[in-house]
Parts: sequence; structure tokens; C-alpha cells
Amino acid sequence: MNIQKIIKIGALVIGLIAVYFLVRIMMLGDDAIEADVANQSVLTGFANLAYVVLAIAAISALLFSLINLFSHPDKLKKALISLGAFALVLIIAWFASSGEERLLDEGKVLTAGESQMVEAGIKAFYILILLAAGLMLFFGVKKTLSK
Repeated sequence: MNIQKIIKIGALVIGLIAVYFLVRIMMLGDDAIEADVANQSVLTGFANLAYVVLAIAAISALLFSLINLFSHPDKLKKALISLGAFALVLIIAWFASSGEERLLDEGKVLTAGESQMVEAGIKAFYILILLAAGLMLFFGVKKTLSK
């Protein structure tokens, strides 16, 4: 039995389980689920199935990406260079931000470190947006001039 048949059978089984939970939820109705806590367990099963499917998708995407990277050293080198460039942007954003302790609306206190982390994330976002816009502008002008 090849892997495609196994995946198709697994997807069919997960789909049938999802349809079972969906039919149970539709048979109970919104009012019955909201009124009785015992009926809310139907939603728990449906949510758990969604978590399992999400975990399978995330693990398989990560696994196959890593297999592909390690089987092609040139792609691994490019990926590591890109990761290093992203880390450099994060480091620049971290050192460009200043953390100040702040009082939040709920009466909680945002520490200086947490404030610096938030500010660094916002600055990294701005840096990446400017880089993307600059590269699009550069290559757009280059393409226009080369024609």
C-alpha cells in the first residue's frame, strides 16, 4: 500500500469524524448548547479534532520542509542566510527601542522589558515593510528601464 492511499484513507476517516460531530451539533441546535453545559461537550470533541488536524498539518509541513532543506545543501545555505538577515533586523530593532514601564488600562503594569519587546516588534515590522517596499520599487524601476 503506497503512502497516497494511506493519506487518502486517513483524510476520509478524519472527514467522517468531523461530519459526525457537525451533525450532532446541528441536531442539538444553538439554544440547547448554550442552555445546558452537558451539551457543550459536543463542541469539545469538534475542537479537539480541529487541534489534531492542525497539529498533523503543522508537523508534516515542518518535517517535509526540513527534509527538503537537508537534502539540498544550497537551499539550506540560502535559508540560513535569510534567517541570519531576519535575526539582524530583529537585533537592530531591539537596540533601537527603549523600554519604559507603563501602567495599562486594567491597572496592570507593563514592565520595561515587555515594553521594549513590543516596541522592537513594531520597529522590526516597519523595517521589513520599508525593505519590501524599497526592493519592489528598485526592481520595478530596473525592469522599466531595461525595456
